[in-house]
Amino acid sequence: MAEPVYRSVIGFARTVFGYLGLKFDVTGAELVPQTGGAVVAMNHIGYLDFALAGFAFRPRKRMVRFMAKKEVFDHKISGPLMRGMKHIPVDREAGAGSYNAAVEALRRGELVGVFPEATISQSFELKEFKNGAVRMALESGTPIIPLVIWGSQRVWTKGRPKALKRNHVPIRIVVGEPYLPSDSDPTLATKDLKARMQVLLDQARGTYPDRAEDGAWWMPAALSGSAPTLEAAEAADAEERAARAARRAR
Repeated sequence: MAEPVYRSVIGFARTVFGYLGLKFDVTGAELVPQTGGAVVAMNHIGYLDFALAGFAFRPRKRMVRFMAKKEVFDHKISGPLMRGMKHIPVDREAGAGSYNAAVEALRRGELVGVFPEATISQSFELKEFKNGAVRMALESGTPIIPLVIWGSQRVWTKGRPKALKRNHVPIRIVVGEPYLPSDSDPTLATKDLKARMQVLLDQARGTYPDRAEDGAWWMPAALSGSAPTLEAAEAADAEERAARAARRAR
């Protein structure tokens, strides 16, 4: 299938990542199915996660249709690119349409990328998961591919300046075994997904080549880093959501 926009963006991204000197280390790329639909469930710690994670799918020559907030599609530059790559816009005020579009894409044999945490985790730990990923897998009858990324927060994340210079940051990606949710209860199936992804995240951190000093900003507080605790980060997210709702009300 011809994908001129997607392939052009991939080529540009590879050039940029090469300039930055990013060092990719991917485990489990061979687990990506060669054909058929699947939900790609990812953790979310940086703005470039969706682009960086694409390296895990290159060996199989597969492209992921990511679900992303509608505002990205409204932008005059990113919008045409996102539509050209057939990503799926998510309207937070009317999510049924994007959910249905994702299920249809899965049934057509597409890979659909989802961030179950919905927003970037400023603690760099796994936040509470939404159940959309497992509901889509259950409704479409397609497997879930759990995937975690580590190191992307050092390039560009929320509340930190961009590090878009030649920095040779290692990017660790771990792909888990695809599986069909065994529980029809979305709440229980989501707990299972999060547990699987926690195992992968522990693996990614444990094999990350750069050793962080105590107090490193890009490490979680539980691992002697200076990132906010999960509780503090969730409180900050709640304040931001309240402020956003107040702006909409005005």
